[in-house]
Amino acid sequence: MQDEFYMARALKLAQRGRFTTHPNPNVGCVIVNNGDIVGEGYHHRAGEPHAEVHALRMAGAKAKGATAYVTLEPCSHHGRTPPCCDALI
Repeated sequence: MQDEFYMARALKLAQRGRFTTHPNPNVGCVIVNNGDIVGEGYHHRAGEPHAEVHALRMAGAKAKGATAYVTLEPCSHHGRTPPCCDALI
């Protein structure tokens, strides 16, 4: 049940970028540590930091050992922004 709650929150966050991320998808991210949401983010605009980066910045040191709920698999390529999978690891 908690996984569904956190993913629903990530989906809600993703909707904040629905009119501004084209051609990129809308993405939301929630970072949870010991049952507490320690970071949240969404992708604001194409070419700007992705949802995961915003959430990690908000979480700071609390991201260590936490779980990330992301509405799209984290990118693993270098484009206008570095790979999110590296930041999450």
